[in-house]
Amino acid sequence: MKIAFLTPEYPHAKTGNSGGIGTSIKNLAKGLLLEGCSVRVLVYGQKEDAIFDDNGICIQQIKNKKIKGLSWYFTRKKIQGIINKLYLEKKIDIVEAPDWTGITSFIQPHLCPVIIRLNGSDTYFCHLDNRPVKWINKFHEKRALLKADGLLSVSQFTANLTNEIFGIQKKFTIIPNAIDTNSFVASNSKNENTILYFGSLIRKKGLLELPFIFNEVIRKNPLAQLILVGKDVPDIITGNNSTWEMMRKLFTKEASSNVTYLGSVPYPEINRHIAVATVCVFPTFAEALPVSWLEAMAMQKAIVASNIGWATEVIDDGVNGFLVNPNNHMEYASKINTLLINSKLCQEFGIAARKKVIEKFSISVVAKQSLAFYKQFSRK
Repeated sequence: MKIAFLTPEYPHAKTGNSGGIGTSIKNLAKGLLLEGCSVRVLVYGQKEDAIFDDNGICIQQIKNKKIKGLSWYFTRKKIQGIINKLYLEKKIDIVEAPDWTGITSFIQPHLCPVIIRLNGSDTYFCHLDNRPVKWINKFHEKRALLKADGLLSVSQFTANLTNEIFGIQKKFTIIPNAIDTNSFVASNSKNENTILYFGSLIRKKGLLELPFIFNEVIRKNPLAQLILVGKDVPDIITGNNSTWEMMRKLFTKEASSNVTYLGSVPYPEINRHIAVATVCVFPTFAEALPVSWLEAMAMQKAIVASNIGWATEVIDDGVNGFLVNPNNHMEYASKINTLLINSKLCQEFGIAARKKVIEKFSISVVAKQSLAFYKQFSRK
């Protein structure tokens, strides 16, 4: 089968910065290649129109149309023309797009089926953040969902909440994000008392709660070290251009001296930082199904994560990690300290975590599920 992904991001030097959507697409694409499929990734919002190969994945860069007030419309029509051409030339059989900003709202291919996979729309994340959403984004996102030939979601929580906030009653097939478990393997090297957070430094991921949590950790364990890896993001609520600067003011003097912020690092280096961590922490308030959690689990790391919504679809509390509300600073810190002083429990959690990732979230498992879903809509 010939599958295309339409996306605003993809993790490659030629296509610019990428987040979770791009990473999840690349992981799934690798799995689909192993199933004998051909994969083309259509990346819009690019500086030029170009095509290149990324280890067997065809990457097609699409430059947006620039027409004052109507760029959104003519860009969508340009993408529609590209999809129609590829379909008629038998280069693709189906297109999958994310729900983010509803890119397919005015894309109506003649014959090619369009699938939407929920990774969290702007409306979804604004709802979880308790902030207003731009009406135009909500309009496009809802229209795209209503027009889609098929609907997927990476978690049941995201599917249920999406139906609720858009006032619709759509059936979503649940197929989670995937990772290549061969790229994230267990390591015996470890720095004792090291707590790692990796991901964007942003309010919705609980980064303004993490200083308070670490302050409590330090009270009981003065040797604990907190390592932060990821891009510093402006705060959308206050307008502050640095979440890291906001965080720094929240650490106590004792805690601050044990915090290291490394900034953004190349994606391949993430493995090295995970490998030497004792515990990985993810105190997030807004996700759909985070790939970062899966990466840490695949490397057999003990995790303390948020207990909100999607979390129980990834981690079984007390079996392969701990789940705690990030607002409960003392309880969150207590779970971290429990793991820092109990290497046996860390090991047990890590082994159970990798086992779950292999069984449920590996690229081979998720690719087979996705391919079976796509075949229901193929018109060839």
